[in-house]
Amino acid sequence: MKTVLVTGSKGFVGRNLTVSLAQRKDLKVTGFDIDDDQIALSSLVEGADFIFHLAGVNRPQNVEDFTTGNTGLTQTIVSLLQKQGNKTPLVISSSSQAAQDNPYGVSKRQAEEAVFAYGRETGASVYVYRLPNVFGKWCRPNYNSAVATFCNNIAKDLPIQINDPTVTMNLVYIDDVVNEFIAVLDGKPHPKDTFCQVQPVHTITLGEIVALIHSFKEIRVDRSIPDMSDSFTKKLYSTYLSYLPKDQFSYSLKMNVDDRGSFTEFIKTVDRGQVSINISKPGITKGNHWHHTKNEKFLVVSGQGVIRFRQVGGDEVIEYFVTGEKLAVVDIPTGYTHNISNMGTTDLVTVMWCNEIFDPEKPDTYFEGVECGA
Repeated sequence: MKTVLVTGSKGFVGRNLTVSLAQRKDLKVTGFDIDDDQIALSSLVEGADFIFHLAGVNRPQNVEDFTTGNTGLTQTIVSLLQKQGNKTPLVISSSSQAAQDNPYGVSKRQAEEAVFAYGRETGASVYVYRLPNVFGKWCRPNYNSAVATFCNNIAKDLPIQINDPTVTMNLVYIDDVVNEFIAVLDGKPHPKDTFCQVQPVHTITLGEIVALIHSFKEIRVDRSIPDMSDSFTKKLYSTYLSYLPKDQFSYSLKMNVDDRGSFTEFIKTVDRGQVSINISKPGITKGNHWHHTKNEKFLVVSGQGVIRFRQVGGDEVIEYFVTGEKLAVVDIPTGYTHNISNMGTTDLVTVMWCNEIFDPEKPDTYFEGVECGA
C-alpha cells in the first residue's frame, strides 16, 4: 500500500484532494498543516511514498510569514527528504503570482526553486503547478477567492463589491485540479514544460461571473436550469449550490390544483424542454388533445392507469396500461390525440416531459376526445 502525504490537508485544495484519495483502498493518506506540530513532519515525510505539498500562506498577519509559510516550509520538506536519502516524488501547488515580485510571489518562487533543486540533485520526479484562481466547493469566502465570496454572499442575500466588472480572470475548477494531481500520482502525468498546467483554464470577466451567479439564484423562481452544455457554467453552478444556507436547500413549487388533482411545473430548460408532475385523482381522465410538433414522454411513478391514443382522422384507439410498480416510459407521438386515466383507487402520479417550454402564444395544443372523436 502506497502512503501519500498531503500538506495543507485541511485547506481548500488539500481537503478536496484528501477526500478523493481516501476513497481508494490502495492508498494510505496522511495529512499535515502549518499549525500542526513541526516535530511530526519528519516522520510523515520519511514514511511517504508520494508527497503533495499544498500548504502555504497567502493572507498572513505579518509579511514575514510569507517566507516562513511558503519558502521555509518547502525548504524544510526538501531538506528532510535529502537528509533521509529519499527520492520521493513531490508535487507542489504554486501560484501564477510566483511570476510577480510582490512578497507573496517571491516566497512562492523561492519555494519552486527549492523543489526544482531537489529534483536536479536527487533525480526525484517533481511537479510544480503555477495554479491560477481555483474555484469549487469548500473554498473559504471573503478570504482570497472572488468566486467563493460571490457565491456565498449572493446565496445568502449579502452585499458584494465589484470594483471593475471588466477584469478578466483565469480559473481552474477544483475537480480538474484533483484529477490532474491523481493522474500524476498514478504515473500518468500530462506533458509539461518547466511548469505543469491544469486544464481547462476558464477565462471570464468578473461581471460575467456575477451575472451567472445571480441567474442561478433566480432559477428557483422561474424553475429553469443553467446551460449545462457550457463547461464553466456547469462547474460554477455546482460551486454555487455548495454555498446555499443550510436551511434553504428546499424550495416550494406552484401547484395548480383543482378537483381532478394537480399539475406542477418542476424544471424548464431552453433547449431540453420542461418536466412537470401530474397528479390525477381516482376515476379522473386528463388530456384529450393533440399536437403538431410538441411531443411528450409520460412516466407513471405511482398508481395505476391507462394512456389512450387515437390518430387524428382515424378510428382505432390504442391503450397502454401503466403502473408505478413497473416503470415504463410512454412516448406521446405528434398527430395522436391522447389522454391519461386513473384506473386505481389511489392518486396516479405521472412525471411528464415535454420537448419545449409551454408558450401560451403558441400552445400547439388542439382539443379532441380520444374515444368519441369529438
